[in-house]
Amino acid sequence: MTLSEAAEARIRGYLYVLRRSLPGWLPAATVADAVREVESHIREKAAAVEPLPDERAALERILEHLGSPARVAAAYATEMAVDEAVASGRVLAIARALGRMAGSTATGFLMFLALFTGYAMGLSFLLIAAMKPLVPDNVGLMRYHGRIHSFGINFGLPPGTTVEGGYSGHVVALRSIGSTRARACCLRSSAFARSSALTSCSVIPSYCR
Repeated sequence: MTLSEAAEARIRGYLYVLRRSLPGWLPAATVADAVREVESHIREKAAAVEPLPDERAALERILEHLGSPARVAAAYATEMAVDEAVASGRVLAIARALGRMAGSTATGFLMFLALFTGYAMGLSFLLIAAMKPLVPDNVGLMRYHGRIHSFGINFGLPPGTTVEGGYSGHVVALRSIGSTRARACCLRSSAFARSSALTSCSVIPSYCR
């Protein structure tokens, strides 16, 4: 099918919206490559079909099969985020990839929630360890009349409450738990991102299939 000026204008409009829909954290070169890849796909499909019942209808079928510019942009951004997470292994990159996937898959949402919860727990243990030398009588495992009252940081302890464990033991244990917890969450999330990269074509546009 030979494209008329009206069809060319329709394609330019689609690509303009696509470019505007891609997230700002993507490098300009990546955005240009994404737009160029989608344009190439549209033109290849257009060249292979007959203009039936007319050119406009044929082109609209191609664009409908590809998906809206916003959907294509979101899926492409997810693929790029997963690739970055797998390549770098950085915490922020993994969190961004899972955050992107959280909006499209239930598993991605659960992994993002697990990553957030795990790091929050890990950081809380590290914070408790850091506070131990500053307020040793308010940080640790608290017992009230022989029963466990609380664990962590507590400035409202009732009379008769005792704090178990010395400074060195608490700090070493809490730092170890916090670091291990955070590291475990990072490794599990990275593994999920890697497995997602192997099946990323299930969440990115039709042109990758």
